[in-house]
Amino acid sequence: MSTEKSRDPLDVDLAQMPGQGLSKEDAFLRILDGHWRYLDNQRRNVTTTEEDRNRHAQGQYPFAAILGCADSRVSPEVIFDQGQGDLFVVRVAGNVVGDFEVASLEYAIEHLGVSLVIVMGHEKCGAVKSAIATREAPGAIGKLLQQIYPAVDEAKNMEGDLLALAVRCHVSRCVDLLVEQSPSIASRVTDGRLRVIGLIYDLGSGDLDIRNTRG
Repeated sequence: MSTEKSRDPLDVDLAQMPGQGLSKEDAFLRILDGHWRYLDNQRRNVTTTEEDRNRHAQGQYPFAAILGCADSRVSPEVIFDQGQGDLFVVRVAGNVVGDFEVASLEYAIEHLGVSLVIVMGHEKCGAVKSAIATREAPGAIGKLLQQIYPAVDEAKNMEGDLLALAVRCHVSRCVDLLVEQSPSIASRVTDGRLRVIGLIYDLGSGDLDIRNTRG
């Protein structure tokens, strides 16, 4: 792991570099540092000035990309204590991996220079719960749940709480799908430029459970 000191995300010069100039290791350290502040109720009081808005208007330079659930309780900017422009966030019910989600993350990697992608699921996920409850959901919801059924089927062969196991299987599967479905992501993982991490957020404790890592 790099021993380079984590850079202050509010440093204007560094913040205007692709990926804010961070390696995949340093990007994850910044994520963890922010999460500890959140757990300790020591979140930074970040203000946005006119100068900040003008700077953001010139371009975006996030240091990490997040694929997360649309659930209102799991905002990555809050959980990781990051400011405007720090995270490239893609949110969709059940943090599923579809064409649009993959395309969005490819943009963050190829054009914005991020070297870290996090897939963040959470306990008691409503989308996973729905996938357990029914295979007959109509319309667009049914199409979304189809992407979760394989994880539910995998979890049914395990011992323990089905919902908790299905959430874990789904996050791990989403990490693998990102790498398998995107040649761009796969090549960067293979040559060491990119890391993809699957996490599960605990709604009650706020803890993170790292499920799997690629790269």
